[in-house]
Amino acid sequence: MPRILMTGASGGIGTSLRKLLPPIYPDLLLSDIKQPSDLGSNEKFKAADLADLAQVEAICEGVDGILHFGGYSVEGPWDAILQSNIIGCYNLFEAARKKGVKRVIFASSNHAVGFYPRHYRIGTDVTARPDSRYGVSKVFGEGVGALYADKHGIKVTCLRIGNFGEAPLDHRRLSIWLKPEDLVQLCRIGLEHPDIHFEVLYGASYNERSWWDNHRAYDLGYRPTGRAEDFREHAMAEQAKLSPDPVGDYYQGGAFCSMEFDGDKERVIDWKK
Repeated sequence: MPRILMTGASGGIGTSLRKLLPPIYPDLLLSDIKQPSDLGSNEKFKAADLADLAQVEAICEGVDGILHFGGYSVEGPWDAILQSNIIGCYNLFEAARKKGVKRVIFASSNHAVGFYPRHYRIGTDVTARPDSRYGVSKVFGEGVGALYADKHGIKVTCLRIGNFGEAPLDHRRLSIWLKPEDLVQLCRIGLEHPDIHFEVLYGASYNERSWWDNHRAYDLGYRPTGRAEDFREHAMAEQAKLSPDPVGDYYQGGAFCSMEFDGDKERVIDWKK
């Protein structure tokens, strides 16, 4: 069995996948800047700061594939994004090259394209429209992934993850929800499918309200089991508790678009007519 490295083991996605991946990839190495508080006796863990290339090279030693979920997972100050998501991402790909890693799955984000209006249905080949510094870092990661696929032969899959969790929690997330087991499917495609060179796929379950054309994932064998509409009543009840957000409610990126927004709100209102 291949040895798989998963970064971001202490984060929300990493914590969930720690339970789902071992039956598929028994030789799973976990990493994060700090050890998970609930690390099991049968789990293998090596700490690493993504901003330190030597530390990243050490965790990539003897690894066949990488699930890169590490980094700063929300919007934040530029320096925090720079160190974790830009320098850290470059270090991950460069360490993978040096250590002969064959495949990398990069956790991109819907926030790489968050400034598309919700009435647009977009594919994976659209021009990037990041909605935040965080989103910019994900555009960077997709670019670095393409470089290392084309120039160095690493098989790279970038997953533009929507909203990961057990259920969609509001109106927006009915369109972008990703069930944990469906993320595992996408990871397996990236780690195992023979036709992977460089791919960008949307990390979304079967969402009838989806804004994204994810046909390439289906071409590669993706068959999501999560259906967002099964949670519609709960999601809409939760939505009713939220305050209106003229900017965030218009764009796919939601609150990431309205955060710090000082552009022309009248333009947004005009578009909605």
